[in-house]
Amino acid sequence: MYDSLFTPITLRGRTFRNRVFSSAHAPGYAESGQPGERYQAYHEEKAKGGIGLTIFGGSSNVSRDSGSIYGQIYLGNDTIVPIFRSFAQRIHRHGAGLMCQISHMGRRTSWDSGDWLPTKGPSAGRDPAHHSAPYELSTREIARIVRAFAQAAERCREGGLDGIEVLTTTHLLGQFLSPISNQRRDQYGGSVENRMRFMLEVLEACRERVGEEFIIGVRIAPDESNEDGLVLSEGLVACDQLAEQGVADYLNVNGAYAGTDMGLSETYPGMAFKSAPYIELARRVKERSGLPVFQSARITDLTTADWAVEKGYVDMAGLVRPHFADPHLVAKTARGEEQRVRPCVGAGYCLDRAYAGREAFCVHNVSTGRELILPHLVPRASNFLEAVVVGAGPAGLEAARVLALRGHTVTLFEAGQRPGGQVLLAAKAAWRKDMIGIADWLADEVVRLGVSLHLNRYVESNDINAVLADVVIIATGGVPDVSLARGGEHLVKTAWDVLAGQERVEGDVLIYDEVGGHCALSLAHELSSQHHSMVFVTPDREVGRALGGQNYPLYLRNLARAKTELISSQQLLGVHQQGNRLVCTLRHAFSRDTTEVIADTVIVDKGTQPMNGIFADLVAASTNLGELDYDALVECRAQPSALNNAGTYQLYRVGDAWAGRDIHAAMLDSNRLCRAL
Repeated sequence: MYDSLFTPITLRGRTFRNRVFSSAHAPGYAESGQPGERYQAYHEEKAKGGIGLTIFGGSSNVSRDSGSIYGQIYLGNDTIVPIFRSFAQRIHRHGAGLMCQISHMGRRTSWDSGDWLPTKGPSAGRDPAHHSAPYELSTREIARIVRAFAQAAERCREGGLDGIEVLTTTHLLGQFLSPISNQRRDQYGGSVENRMRFMLEVLEACRERVGEEFIIGVRIAPDESNEDGLVLSEGLVACDQLAEQGVADYLNVNGAYAGTDMGLSETYPGMAFKSAPYIELARRVKERSGLPVFQSARITDLTTADWAVEKGYVDMAGLVRPHFADPHLVAKTARGEEQRVRPCVGAGYCLDRAYAGREAFCVHNVSTGRELILPHLVPRASNFLEAVVVGAGPAGLEAARVLALRGHTVTLFEAGQRPGGQVLLAAKAAWRKDMIGIADWLADEVVRLGVSLHLNRYVESNDINAVLADVVIIATGGVPDVSLARGGEHLVKTAWDVLAGQERVEGDVLIYDEVGGHCALSLAHELSSQHHSMVFVTPDREVGRALGGQNYPLYLRNLARAKTELISSQQLLGVHQQGNRLVCTLRHAFSRDTTEVIADTVIVDKGTQPMNGIFADLVAASTNLGELDYDALVECRAQPSALNNAGTYQLYRVGDAWAGRDIHAAMLDSNRLCRAL
């Protein structure tokens, strides 16, 4: 299988074992501008897992006037060289290649980050995403930055890396190329050839410094038509220039302009987009330039990647987010275990966090980015236990999976007809349907590992006591909170019930969202497509407060197209009936004035309250009285010995049965608790 994808490829004399690569990104793991143990372990896991090439250091800064807002690596002095040498040895010993992406942010940063220096650009136009007001670079400063790129490239070569990738799109070099940001009238502005000049000078200087045996790639967006920027005909001319000048060994093709909020979500598409949406653009660049082409936009599995290589669309296929979900996906497939690959569902949890300046994590693989404390391979226990898990949502399924991997005997009870918990509801919304992959993979794994799974089984405390368990994990989740300060709870519907199809929605609709996540927004999108007139209300300053740059632009676009009225900074105090309609009382968060909105249907999402009655019933008979040692939990150590000598089992609660949070938090509870039991 995958003969095309698993064929080696050679660039500048360096042969990579297959055509799977991880494109550069900034996961937020760098320490003081350097890739420390945690950062290196994250990439090493992919190397162990069989990847051909991993490109690290998303937008690594070549000079200190490029402000770091995503925790990037800093290449502006020689202290990075010995760190890179160690990093390269670590990756190369597993047979994978290692490259670093280098860049200058230009205006795509903020003046109050890093060293608090002004931002700069080809012209003085404000950056639409980061709102910085840059000054226009002089030709002398352009020459300085060219030297900084060349010096950074040399440090990468001295560090034993296989090459560099020069990032152009939306960053300084791309800002010169794009008519969106370049209004210059000198030799660096006007025609596409002039706008290319800075980029070519950088690449030529880098080649002169690193010699002929070092790979130099370019990441470029040749079509910015999504935001009326660089047109494809000019973008193809730019790619031609890179080939004709001999300054690029490959082109990594972005599909859109990423400099706006909407453009960012389009450039790094999630589950709302079709598979490989920009693959045809990659083919056109490959045919026009004659250069090897890389691309990684929503190529979510090896089947799609192999097809893209086989048909000649790309020479290397990037699976970045799929490696977040499962860094061993290549090795598993090569062993004939493709069905065990943990799927990337395109939830965007990783990117949402990264673009908020936080650590990037996978929504359902809690080991990624935590390799040093939560290794992907769960160790066997020395003593085996009888374990009972109540509830088969993400927290319960992960608890059962990890306990079974430890070698314990596990019985899993679920009151519903199907495992999955709230994931089943999340997958009800139209473009969120791929979320079901989380539940399906976990369910398949627990069955494969021999967990005794009992569906349609509502469990009470007497049932637990009859099992004679050594450890009991309560993962019963939560119930929707619809409490209102001035009453009227009986008049509202929960987002859960509407998504599940258990409640009818009629007339004018008001959706109230205190969570700021996917649930209420995905429901609003679903209802707007059914032609409901709708008002969306949140007490937060902005709609979708808890979501990041990959997801909230799509919701706001869809709701704007449906002419949904968005009301922010308003708390729903109460609901009362007036005839056959509902009157909603809202209070403004800042003025504290109250207003009334009339609706026919009111839907409330305030998150959940723990459903842990069984936990309370079991506390007295437990050895630990249901208590957790937080230090032991966070450090993945065994919980302390008994507090109650009369108890017969250890008792813990995880996920929303403990406190309402998200899928990742629920699975993290279970993973770090159960791997120490």
